[in-house]
Amino acid sequence: MNMMDDDAAPAPLTDAGPNPNWFLRARLKTRQLLLLIALDDERNIHRASEVLCMTQPAASKQLKDLEDMLDVRLFERHPRGMEPTLYGETMIRHARMALTSLSAAHDDIVALKNGLSGQVEVGVIMTPAMGLLPRAISRIKLQAPLLRIGVHMEASKLLLDMLQRGSLDFMIGRIVDEDNAVGLHYEELTVEPVCAVARVGHPLLKRDNLRLADLADQPWILPPPGSVLRHRWELMFRRAALEPPGNAVDTTALLLITALLQQTDSLHVMPVEVARYYASLNVLAILPIELPCHMDAFGVITREGHLLPPGARQLLHEVRQVARDLY
Repeated sequence: MNMMDDDAAPAPLTDAGPNPNWFLRARLKTRQLLLLIALDDERNIHRASEVLCMTQPAASKQLKDLEDMLDVRLFERHPRGMEPTLYGETMIRHARMALTSLSAAHDDIVALKNGLSGQVEVGVIMTPAMGLLPRAISRIKLQAPLLRIGVHMEASKLLLDMLQRGSLDFMIGRIVDEDNAVGLHYEELTVEPVCAVARVGHPLLKRDNLRLADLADQPWILPPPGSVLRHRWELMFRRAALEPPGNAVDTTALLLITALLQQTDSLHVMPVEVARYYASLNVLAILPIELPCHMDAFGVITREGHLLPPGARQLLHEVRQVARDLY
């Protein structure tokens, strides 16, 4: 697939200013991109031309045309072979990205012709796993029942590691550390308020004008010390000139939390959306008090410059649509 006629002369680039479509003006050839990659792999013009089934003079002319077009030297010629310059390394990196995108485009077309299929891997933290993501999955499954969707519910830090390793197509969570945000794109969806919950029939549910001081002497089930939510829960009491309750069980295991809530008068703090889900099942009840406490916002996180496959793009589209309705 050529981006220019083989016999056309390349148009030299000038310093007149940035042009996002310079490759169209220069009529860049896909074969020149393939040659760059072959030269990077082989470091020898003769072997590179053989890989591409070209004559060596034709390969040399293709490279010279590209260097003339860019007005830089892409390779240093040595008796022992060829080494890419800094300009060459830059061009090689983008050539690989461009050809990878073209290959992915072909795969996308095949997938769309055959109906959405394949595998999508998505990471999610607890709150959007309770409402947002199940709704989005339900919607896409009506359109693409053969699409396999792998869901990984973990803490944001672990999901970020998986995303950057390429194990996830995208995730719904938080960027907890700016150092972990390199090469990632974050699209905020909503903040995450929290609430206090207890067993159904808990005595505090009958109290009028419930205040934070009324919760200070209660037993609690809490996320472990050092976690973001535990820190903000403790800060909530201190800002109200109250000592954080000391009678606590530290755990994040939901099965244990729900069992303890049902068997004791302990309280628990959890995201409002999660609490509403369990309250709808009559597993627990939300205390009638608005806590001055919330988690950071969460959102969709993707890798910058990474082209999602069709199934992942469609699932992400449904996530955005559902988020507009929910938040």
